[in-house]
Amino acid sequence: MLASGFLAGLIALATTAPAAEPPATEILQLDNPHSSAAFSVKVLWMFTVEGRFDSVHGEVRIDRFRSQARVDARIDAAEVTMNRESATTWVKSAEFFDVENYPEIRFRSEPFPLSRLHDGGELPGALTMRGVTLPVVFEVAPSTCQRVAVDCPVQATGTVKRSDFGMQSRRATLSNKVELSFSIRMSLPDRDAAES
Repeated sequence: MLASGFLAGLIALATTAPAAEPPATEILQLDNPHSSAAFSVKVLWMFTVEGRFDSVHGEVRIDRFRSQARVDARIDAAEVTMNRESATTWVKSAEFFDVENYPEIRFRSEPFPLSRLHDGGELPGALTMRGVTLPVVFEVAPSTCQRVAVDCPVQATGTVKRSDFGMQSRRATLSNKVELSFSIRMSLPDRDAAES
């Protein structure tokens, strides 16, 4: 559907304004109500503690000419939830995410081929958390649906060390490795609004 709309726009430009060039980049917004991020960390190397962020915003920049895209995802760190209120309070504190001083977690990918959304593979980029920006590589899961990120979410996972982002406490009981995962959908432009 996106490709057909794009081709229709090219035809319209070719017939009405031969000298004009179509925009090189298409920008789609992340579908916040249907996107989320999650994390898990092991306690005493036996029990897994899990949390979820339900406020994920951002955009996907699609370069149709190069068949590439870039993702810029922003997570509201204060919108984290866990299975217990005391645990939620703890991960919001300065000991973990420190949401008072660092309210946003951000991931900005490097350009990647659009085929990776279907085929899966590595998604390198930069993760900013607690004011520290470091290179990371997430793994995108293969998908079989026709319109990935629209009809089904893009699923990506990765691992970071919490000590790299300034989380140094409880090292005797809490694993240094934090598993991160994203479930991302995109919002298509409103066709009626575009035509009005």
